[in-house]
Amino acid sequence: MMNTTTFSPAPVAAVLCTVVVALALQACGARADDDKKTVKPALTVTTTQPQRTTLSEKLTANGNIAAWQEASVGAETGGLRLTEVRANVGDRVQKGQVLATFAAETLGAEAAQARASLGESEASAANASADAERARSLQATGALSASQISQYLTAEKTARARVEAARALFQVQQVRLGQTQVRAPDSGIISARLATVGAVVGSGAELFRLIRQGRLEWRAEVTSVELGRLTTGTTALVTAASGAKLAGRVRTIGPTVDPQTRAALVYVDLTALPGAASGSARAGMFARGEFDLGATPAVTVPQPALVVRDGFSYVYRVNADNRVRQLKVQTGRFQQGRVEILSGLPADARIVADGAGFLNDGDLVRLAAPAAPK
Repeated sequence: MMNTTTFSPAPVAAVLCTVVVALALQACGARADDDKKTVKPALTVTTTQPQRTTLSEKLTANGNIAAWQEASVGAETGGLRLTEVRANVGDRVQKGQVLATFAAETLGAEAAQARASLGESEASAANASADAERARSLQATGALSASQISQYLTAEKTARARVEAARALFQVQQVRLGQTQVRAPDSGIISARLATVGAVVGSGAELFRLIRQGRLEWRAEVTSVELGRLTTGTTALVTAASGAKLAGRVRTIGPTVDPQTRAALVYVDLTALPGAASGSARAGMFARGEFDLGATPAVTVPQPALVVRDGFSYVYRVNADNRVRQLKVQTGRFQQGRVEILSGLPADARIVADGAGFLNDGDLVRLAAPAAPK
């Protein structure tokens, strides 16, 4: 009788499954190794390190341009008719220059009358002096009484007083006659003209307004927090709304602070910059300026190394394995292509100098030649 052995396929299947899994794992590991070997850098970059430089410190402010001082030129004599107006708005005038004239016929006649009265008084005074001199010579002889002599002497003094009064009246008429010519009280620029030929104006009526010496000032509004950083003599660069640039120097700082805005006025004298178009700066213009507060040391990086995302500033530090790490930093001043780093960056860090905006945290980079200091 033949003995028949039954063959079970289960162990064979288990062995085959184990072999297949092992081969799959080996293939996956090989593929992972290949992937590691084929990782490519995200970007070729140049690197730089933070530099300690000196940056100028500025204080920015806004304000209006105004006249340094305005002079009001008015009529000193009333009731006269304007016969000529010789100046207009925008004219540059010199001190003592005739701006307008009034009709002088009436005052001329009054001056002539006063001159005649002065001559009459002088003649009467001469006659009284002669009588008084004779009375003095006869005083010792007794030909005249004491009362008569006193009358002659009193008449002499009265006549002299009348001469002085007549002379004063004549001088008044001469002054009024001179006031028929309206003259500039100072050199400057005519900013307003109210004078009209043919008008009869009263005494004290304003005829012209004059910007004294043509000087302008910038009235900058500075907050009370920043006010202590300014002193008399601090220089500034002012840019008017028209684009005109002017040099400024603090003349004085306002003694009070507005309780509503918490700002004070800083009065800055303005002068034209050599070669700059300053002619378009006018009183009443809005202007923006920067006060020069000196220079202070600062740690800076090139501006292209800075990346702004979601309202925050970042730089990318390159690690030893050529992968970048995103560092959040606090920035300060921007000047001449460099930005001040206040915190968040070690002084010896190696950072991406260009192309940082194309990188993400953890990217692999290829290093090019180190960037020259900027």
